Amino acid sequence: MIEIYLFVNPLGKNCFQLEQQLIQFIEEEYGEKSKEKVQFRFLPLVNLQTIGDVMQTNGISQTNLNERNQLFSITYSAALDCKAAHFQGKKKGRQFLSKLQEAVCCKKIPYSKELAESIFSEIGDLMMFKEDRQSEFVKEAFFSDQKMAREMGIKKHPSAVVYNYSDEHNFGVLVEGLSTVRQIKAICQGKEDSYQIFDGDPFQNKGAQLQTGSSHLSLLSN
Repeated sequence: MIEIYLFVNPLGKNCFQLEQQLIQFIEEEYGEKSKEKVQFRFLPLVNLQTIGDVMQTNGISQTNLNERNQLFSITYSAALDCKAAHFQGKKKGRQFLSKLQEAVCCKKIPYSKELAESIFSEIGDLMMFKEDRQSEFVKEAFFSDQKMAREMGIKKHPSAVVYNYSDEHNFGVLVEGLSTVRQIKAICQGKEDSYQIFDGDPFQNKGAQLQTGSSHLSLLSN
């Protein structure tokens, strides 16, 4: 079995497109008839570097504190929305994330609490979503994701850890950047190249350091 953890911008267009590509790839290559099973999760990533990267991409001065604070506020709020949606199941969490990104990035609808609630009303139990959104559990889940990302050395989005359970030497492979999905495909297809790995199980050994190694799983260079 292969497990994929994709760290994304909950309001990012590039991340939205990569998510769709990854879902399509998994459905085509690892459908119901496939012997190899793939599980995947999309986790919102929000930190000072990701906010700075978004500002740079959009031509916003890094010294503009008002813009920085506003961007951080709405991205953090969107991330909590995504975690609240995830409480009603992984599938609904992915659907909400996708619809939110599409609305904000593709349809140019400004992010708001009302937008998030309107989107989720089409997916699941809105009352439960509102209750979860205000709970401390949602914040704890979000900060747990950020802690895991820091301990894995993940600082920007999109980034992914691909974990392979089928090899006798279990390890997680770290990939990042806009070529993330292409790299994930190469890992799953077992192409030979160089890559960085976590020795052991990165989700049990949180302090594992990135190392360079080789195996039948690989990724293409950036």
